[in-house]
Amino acid sequence: MTPSFQAMNSQSKAATMGKQTPLYQNHLDANAKMVDFADWDMPINYGSQIEEHNLVRTSAGVFDVSHMTVVDISGEDALAYLRFLLANDVAKLDADGRALYSAMLNEEGGVVDDLIVYRMSFGFRVVVNCGTRAKDLSWMVKNTAGFRVHIAEKPQLAILAVHGPEAIDKVCEVLDSDKAEAVRQLTNFRGIELGDWFIARTGYTGEKGLELIFPSELASDFWDRLLSAGVKPVGLGARDTLRLEAGMNLYGHDMDDSISPLAANMEQTIAWVPEERDFVGKEAVLKHKQLQQSGGLPILTGLVLEQRGVLREGQIVHTDCGEGVITSGSFSPTLKHSIALARIPLSSTSCEVDIRGTMTAVRIVKPNFVRFGKKIFE
Repeated sequence: MTPSFQAMNSQSKAATMGKQTPLYQNHLDANAKMVDFADWDMPINYGSQIEEHNLVRTSAGVFDVSHMTVVDISGEDALAYLRFLLANDVAKLDADGRALYSAMLNEEGGVVDDLIVYRMSFGFRVVVNCGTRAKDLSWMVKNTAGFRVHIAEKPQLAILAVHGPEAIDKVCEVLDSDKAEAVRQLTNFRGIELGDWFIARTGYTGEKGLELIFPSELASDFWDRLLSAGVKPVGLGARDTLRLEAGMNLYGHDMDDSISPLAANMEQTIAWVPEERDFVGKEAVLKHKQLQQSGGLPILTGLVLEQRGVLREGQIVHTDCGEGVITSGSFSPTLKHSIALARIPLSSTSCEVDIRGTMTAVRIVKPNFVRFGKKIFE
């Protein structure tokens, strides 16, 4: 079990008491090991987490992510509202279906959540983390003052993520011909509305693939069709090691309300121009930027341990410029050694971690490790 899920309590199938996605029975039928994840009964794996990880890197796997929260935003001021609410600038979305990764900040410049926002025919669609649902919705509503917008949560929608080098072909096999042709034309960070379906080239694994949002009553049948086409089910355990290899943050671990996006490798989620645009947290992150330039703000970077041992969340990192901490760490099934994300002093050039009582040197690398199944760091 990976560090991000250490707090989960494994439960017997008969004893689960949390919320359930429309695919709960399908998970049981596939012999999933169910755990409590943010009050949802979710599959951690279906037998072997490492096998599930590897099949996403080599073929195609499907994740049930219907526990995540879909929020549709419409109204005359939807664009202006989101330009104020989010640190990235949704004005960049110049066509329906385009997607943008952004931080939603508080007034102190901490990360309320990280999210994907899509431009839609009716306005915008935002997908946020399930564990921050109540907080996010409250923050969104709080910041509607002065804007003519309508915010609608969409619990009636299911979300499946299908990822891997064969994922798009496999999904197209089970879609009708019109949908399949439209999906094949999609490029990265683009989506398309197909009736009551929305299908996008976005994801959380560092592999090609799709995220499909559609009515929950269709989820079980579509899941079964995917499995019949050779797509394998993948649980949250492999999803965590896949995203870590891709250098993607996990909310509550690599950032939270108290962490500046500049200390979480998320500066790309902030649009500094046009300078006249105001957004929640702008004044604070401008101060963070000045602090960063003077070396007073840590960075989130990658660590590599190529000898025996495992880097784990919470371990103290001893650098030549002071102490830091591992925010996410695990054995990498693709690289066959341990990797981590760690928040350390800006100018650090060397560091060590205590591995079973021995101070062990680890390498500092860019905070991403694997793309499309290949090692990408030096």
